[in-house]
Amino acid sequence: MDVVRTPEERFAALPGFPYPPTHVTFDAGDGTPLRVAVVDVGPPGGEVVVLLHGEPSWSYLWRHVVPELTAAGLRVVAPDLVGFGRSDKPTDPAAYSYAAHVEWVRQVLFEGLALVDVTLVGQDWGGLIGLRLVAEHPDRFARVVVTNTGLPTGDAPMSEAFLAWQRFAATARRFDVGRVVANGTVTPLPPEVVAAYDAPFPDEASKAGARVFPSLVPTAPDDPASAANRAAWEVLTRWEKPFLTAFSDSDPITGGGDRVFQRLVPGARGLPHATLRGGGHFLQEDVGPELGRVVAGFVAATPR
Repeated sequence: MDVVRTPEERFAALPGFPYPPTHVTFDAGDGTPLRVAVVDVGPPGGEVVVLLHGEPSWSYLWRHVVPELTAAGLRVVAPDLVGFGRSDKPTDPAAYSYAAHVEWVRQVLFEGLALVDVTLVGQDWGGLIGLRLVAEHPDRFARVVVTNTGLPTGDAPMSEAFLAWQRFAATARRFDVGRVVANGTVTPLPPEVVAAYDAPFPDEASKAGARVFPSLVPTAPDDPASAANRAAWEVLTRWEKPFLTAFSDSDPITGGGDRVFQRLVPGARGLPHATLRGGGHFLQEDVGPELGRVVAGFVAATPR
């Protein structure tokens, strides 16, 4: 597997993100070592909150959320998915699969960092990957927060907004990551923030994961990931631990998805689910501090 690593100087002086990464290295499955960058901050003995980003962002997306959590005494762990941020990036699109990402994140969180009693916060692909881990390793998790995400099986039609995004990622001649993120927010992003989202991707080869990710979302019943996601739903429909939805009010891609979780997951019943007003798809940019306070309050209100 051919892998590139974005030069560290690309990440110098990131606005509002003073978090040097730690690293977890593991075997990709074919003998190739993959290095994943992880922000790991806050009290070492605090309850662990894992923040999983989506496509095509990276842990920089959580910079307005992290201070709210660490101020509440929580340990925050925010990895960059393989292919994104400061993590290694396979250059062959065929190296990326839904199953591979679930396994790679498992290696980071459970083998590399030995995390237990985790509070998952998953947005976009962070939910697709994180909810699989919750279902497949339920003993590792204490509670879940889903935000602007889902767990599709391909058995129900996807929104036209998502299908248009899927087509764009696959066919666009130019794929400007910073502009993609900016188009998913309600609040205009300053140029230096847009540049921070572009920073991990100095050339086209480094964008292989960012381009292929949308095509990995199951949109047909026979998708390679459909059976595993159905099995995950079987577990989630019996999940009794606390399960909170915190969606924004202005996301055309995942809008309404929170009601599915509230209806089907037993652990979601009776909780004060949040609708964060003024947030787009990347609500961390629009209402990040509010999201952080929701998560911190949820952890405090649902002791293990």
